[in-house]
Amino acid sequence: MNLELKTRIDKAREILAAQESLLVAFSGGVDSSLLLVLAREVLGNKVAAGTVESLLLPSFEKQHAVIFTKKRGIPHHIIGAHEMNAPDFTENSKNRCYICKGLHMRALADLAQKHGLARVAHGANTDDYSDYRPGLKAARELAILAPLAEAGLDKNAVREASKALGLETWDKPSMACLASRIPYGSLITPEKLAAVEKAEDFLRNQGFIQFRVRHHGDTARIEICENDFANLLSNALRHAIVRHLEGLGFSYVSLDLAGYKTGNLNKGIV
Repeated sequence: MNLELKTRIDKAREILAAQESLLVAFSGGVDSSLLLVLAREVLGNKVAAGTVESLLLPSFEKQHAVIFTKKRGIPHHIIGAHEMNAPDFTENSKNRCYICKGLHMRALADLAQKHGLARVAHGANTDDYSDYRPGLKAARELAILAPLAEAGLDKNAVREASKALGLETWDKPSMACLASRIPYGSLITPEKLAAVEKAEDFLRNQGFIQFRVRHHGDTARIEICENDFANLLSNALRHAIVRHLEGLGFSYVSLDLAGYKTGNLNKGIV
């Protein structure tokens, strides 16, 4: 770990050490895993993890979160926020992330209070502030801590620090909630979320690492890294993908020639 990164990690530790006790919003991803480990390191048994069980979180991510905390003996609470019962969320406006994040963070704040934990923190990094992320506004309004971002850590720094600390999550692909696969204005339903999750599970099982399956009604639009194009387009695999996704209810299966881009459905939003 180079000196600059060490300084920033030490800054994150200082921020965490200043807390009386903490509940870490834990998805099992790269950022929240590093945050949880750092918090545990400096606060000991005054730290717990909280995961919101939701149709928006792929089931394998929840499983990874459970394994990660169990391995380290960290108390882990799983709760629901019931965002699918909120019409202002399922209507899928451009404010969707703000509404969802607010529901999730309020549920975690209630959980923290129930267990006598003083604050809630989430794993936002500085890169998150470069895209359209209205959920960050909801987190700020609810006084949710963001120690990694406050310490100046971007995604690459989070990965580098995680690797240096021996965390198995250091090279996990970036993961966003499944609602991010559904274009704004298109109703979010359990059926659409399930179709996206199953489609992405299939691609993951074929060896693809970083990708998205966007849900455009009867069309599935696959985004993968450009260096994976040749593999996906090989005849046997291409036909297998088409068959599987048609079986999930899609009439058409397309490949986005621009390749995978995080936040791709945010184009045109200021």
